[in-house]
Amino acid sequence: MKNINDLTAKNAKEFSQRSQSLKSLCTLCCSPFVNFVVKNMRFLYFILFAVTLLSCNEKKAEEPQEEEKSQTEVALNESQYKTVGIETGVVENRNLNKVIKANGYTTVPPQNSAEVSTLIGGTVKDIFVLEGTFVNKGKVLATIQNLEVIEMQEEYHSATANIEYLQLEYNRQKTLSDENVNPRKVFQEVKAKLAAERAKAQAAKNKLEALHVSTKGSTSLVPIVAPISGYVGNIKIAKGAYAQTGVALFEVVDNSQMHLDLNVYEKDLGSISVGQVIDFVLTNQSNKSIKGKIFGINKSFSNESKTVAVHAKIESEDAKGLIPGMYVSANINIINATVPALPKDAVVRNADKYFVFVQEDDHKEDHKQEEGKEEKGTPHEKEIHFKAIEVIPGTTDLGFTEVKFVDRIDADAKIVMKGAFYLLSALKGGGEHGH
Repeated sequence: MKNINDLTAKNAKEFSQRSQSLKSLCTLCCSPFVNFVVKNMRFLYFILFAVTLLSCNEKKAEEPQEEEKSQTEVALNESQYKTVGIETGVVENRNLNKVIKANGYTTVPPQNSAEVSTLIGGTVKDIFVLEGTFVNKGKVLATIQNLEVIEMQEEYHSATANIEYLQLEYNRQKTLSDENVNPRKVFQEVKAKLAAERAKAQAAKNKLEALHVSTKGSTSLVPIVAPISGYVGNIKIAKGAYAQTGVALFEVVDNSQMHLDLNVYEKDLGSISVGQVIDFVLTNQSNKSIKGKIFGINKSFSNESKTVAVHAKIESEDAKGLIPGMYVSANINIINATVPALPKDAVVRNADKYFVFVQEDDHKEDHKQEEGKEEKGTPHEKEIHFKAIEVIPGTTDLGFTEVKFVDRIDADAKIVMKGAFYLLSALKGGGEHGH
């Protein structure tokens, strides 16, 4: 418009100069026809300018309609469709609302986890298992060598031999004491010695049994056995190393009773109760949802986080592949309500609105164009059309977003689950069809 105004001013100036020339000529020539032309030239000029301005406005009015029309649809040819990796699906009903969010980790009950150590130090002789191996209770995991074990066995054998002798002497002295042949003092001394040897033999036997060493024979090897059935975890010893007492040598974990420890804040405790169902996902794994059920709530706060631990059981089938210590994000379902939801990647934002893309049926016009091009011998790939549908997003949890459609769509509509961001980029680029 500025350029038009400048043009008008320039033309008016030129017109004024020419009018003055014509007036001078008119004065000289005194021609009535020339005077008429000069008086009406300005009027004719403004009529032509008005027609030109209206023509420009009409062209500008047509352009937004075409742009607006292309803002809702985008198309890809088959090659682009495969390259982008478009995946479609339908709306699912999922439990996303009226939940309490909690974080935690997978764990096992104390009785299902064991750290294996030795009661006596020694040099590691052999290791019979690998990490990840399943072992039954009592399985020998390794052996260590200690010469003190031989002394324990000798002490036991010596004590049992003395018991046999003292038992005979005890019987003889008891008979003599009953017949008043020997003083009763001698009988009491033999009785005391017999009791002492029995105690010594029992103590030596208890030591050997605690070390899982047989009381028969003589050996310097001490077996390290599994206290529970489960999978061998971290092996913290090496062959030839010295195994110290009280230091963990192996870890054995039974994953059959896997459960969750969730941290719940004080403000949410009033809504938590035993028996509630939870949905959780592994924070560092896929978005696969796994279910559990609350079976216990702690009655004390954690000093550091000021949260209460809530324990949830995982079904054995779902617990396969889980190991203790995995971090999880969980939703505790307060009310069992379901809402329509889509994967969060299916919902894209454009300006201040949210959209999903729906794959449309084949366009009849496209078929006619394809047939026409095929007749002319021009190869043409089939186009897949997508339309942007406005939605109102709700809760986003566990990788899914609640959606409410502004306009009703078919229940079996093919909604783009993967690749929606690419379609949005194509739409912003002008909505051109890819050929």
